[in-house]
Amino acid sequence: MGLLDIFRRKEPEQRSAADPSWAALQSLSPGGVATNARLAENLSAVLACVEAVAGNIAALPVYVFRRTDEGRELDRAHPVMRLIRNGPNRHQTWSDFAQWLVASTLLRGNGLAEIVTDERGAVVELAPVPWEHVSVQLLPSGRLGYDISEITAIGGGTGRVRRLLDDEVLHLRDRSDDGLVGRSRLQRAASVVDQAVSLQNFAGSMWRNGINPSGVIEHPAHFKDDEDRKRFRDAFEQAYGGSNNAARAIVLEFGMQWKQLSVSPEDAELLASRRFTVEELARLYQVPPPIIGDLSHGTFTNAETMLRLFAMFTLAGWIKKIESEFARSVFSAASRATHELEIDFSGFLRGDPEVRWASHEIAVKNRILTPNEVRLKEGWNAREGGDDFQEIGAPNV
Repeated sequence: MGLLDIFRRKEPEQRSAADPSWAALQSLSPGGVATNARLAENLSAVLACVEAVAGNIAALPVYVFRRTDEGRELDRAHPVMRLIRNGPNRHQTWSDFAQWLVASTLLRGNGLAEIVTDERGAVVELAPVPWEHVSVQLLPSGRLGYDISEITAIGGGTGRVRRLLDDEVLHLRDRSDDGLVGRSRLQRAASVVDQAVSLQNFAGSMWRNGINPSGVIEHPAHFKDDEDRKRFRDAFEQAYGGSNNAARAIVLEFGMQWKQLSVSPEDAELLASRRFTVEELARLYQVPPPIIGDLSHGTFTNAETMLRLFAMFTLAGWIKKIESEFARSVFSAASRATHELEIDFSGFLRGDPEVRWASHEIAVKNRILTPNEVRLKEGWNAREGGDDFQEIGAPNV
């Protein structure tokens, strides 16, 4: 960024009539119900999908590499690497920040953070900016202006509005319609979310207001009066009601019979509809249903395949987005030519030691990694002789 760019920021620019941020915030279903991130996260399937994607990406190791003539090497002194190690801001660790950034993008279509630099131009902080407090303007110069209502209190009070330009922010987008602002998946499939919310509200109302006895007692005669009926009901509930009396044998007299009530076809249809809604919401975020706890179609044989599909077709795309956005906005022009951010996808295998160590063995035997490089990946110190490639058939280190 040159000296002219610094002075150009101070020039007043008129707002364009096009404000792409408003379209990204509006989301109405065909039924006219406003769908937003807070409402959608009341659905356990949406919450689980967002946590599955954002949480797993936040758990992966992140490195900054310097490209050299021989290949590349880890640059521990790079400012971005210091943010990864020490935290991008005073309130968040790197995992917290990465999880927030991806979750905001999944729910709102956009994740925004201010890039704070020192007097030398080196990045010293990535400050999260809630998308609800941002209005994006397409300026006459062709640049994007981000008008931010600053937060002055934890409760959400807002103060003055200030403007950041597109080279002062890290902007992670979901798929965009105009190339400027991402569009939320909740907005694209508002009718799916609306249906899920309606089903959840209907089920809640049914359980709150409905009468759903588990069975009835049939009596061949009649009680003498209401007092006898009440006395019998109270005695029966005291003897067999509640969790402490579960599965006790029922003793009935005077020709009484217990008749179990099964789930009605209407209730069964409601449960099936809610299960299908979970599948639709999982499809919306490209998350296999077993990942979010829906095991209706999950088996031991396909669980590993679904995990692989989740890694390849869901996480891989978001990881590439993050790496590319860091290269575009966070790294300076000089650093962009020599450095790159990498989210280590192999960290996804940490929960599967058998697969992880099998891959290490293949890498060492085929002279792809040295034993010490494997030890470094596992967080262990190097050992003498471990920097040499191991010959096939030699003992493992």
